[in-house]
Amino acid sequence: MAENIYTHQEQNIWKTWFLMTTFFVFIIFLGWFFGYVYNNSVILIFAIIFAIVLNITSYWYSDKIVISLSGAHPATREDHSELWNVVENLSITAGLPMPKVYIVDDPAPNAFATGRNKEHAVVCVTTGLLAILEKNELEGVIAHELSHIGNRDILLSTVVVVLAGFVSILSHIFLRSAQWGGGRDREGGNVQGILFVVGIILAILSPIAATLIQLAISRKREFLADASGVLLTRYPEGLANALRKISASNRPLLKANHATAHLFIANPFGNGENGKIGFITKLFMTHPPVQERIQALTGETK
Repeated sequence: MAENIYTHQEQNIWKTWFLMTTFFVFIIFLGWFFGYVYNNSVILIFAIIFAIVLNITSYWYSDKIVISLSGAHPATREDHSELWNVVENLSITAGLPMPKVYIVDDPAPNAFATGRNKEHAVVCVTTGLLAILEKNELEGVIAHELSHIGNRDILLSTVVVVLAGFVSILSHIFLRSAQWGGGRDREGGNVQGILFVVGIILAILSPIAATLIQLAISRKREFLADASGVLLTRYPEGLANALRKISASNRPLLKANHATAHLFIANPFGNGENGKIGFITKLFMTHPPVQERIQALTGETK
């Protein structure tokens, strides 16, 4: 378990800081661009301040944003004793601090982990998951989520929620700014044209960029978390059966969100895996096909 959990920690930390630095530079560049176009240096200063605030927010508060987006609330030992005991026992086995436990009141079975590090981690499950899983299946799911915590996948995955969402917001800002007047080239009428072109390009590319960023949270990490979770429980069928039940439900979350989709153990919009999955479709999936995950765990073929 230790080898699987800690192998990619440094890599994930590096990727997180690289992602945050890239967005920092990108926002400052935008500030310079608009400052130049509108001949106003205040815009650049605002961009620098905003970039700093965004990075701080994405690091320190992104987990709270995820919890809020999902509509989760804290679970207590008294109300959810079995869940609490499973999380506590597996945390001890994994050598991890006990994470906070949250519940989403939703009939769709699913779960996710979030937080900036193992000392500030959250494990969240839906009421639908608790309703359909046996204890050994629940242990498989929780072990999977704890493996994400141990791998430090949660920091990279959670930061992506804030930054990828910001990309989409930028496209709307640019499209609206194309309707504004002003700028160095007002007399030539070039400013509105430049802003309109930039806005159109970003409006087209932003959802693609958000998807690619989420895919940067590689599907291989789901396979790694599956394998690491099984090493915790020593019972592959537990997680495999849980994945079968989650897949069979194919019920979307009431508060499914594209920004947080990659955090969940299964696609929160429903797996949509009827029939053979094509290469292109698989390429843009946030999760590996469930049957491939089950096969990796048990060796069974469809």
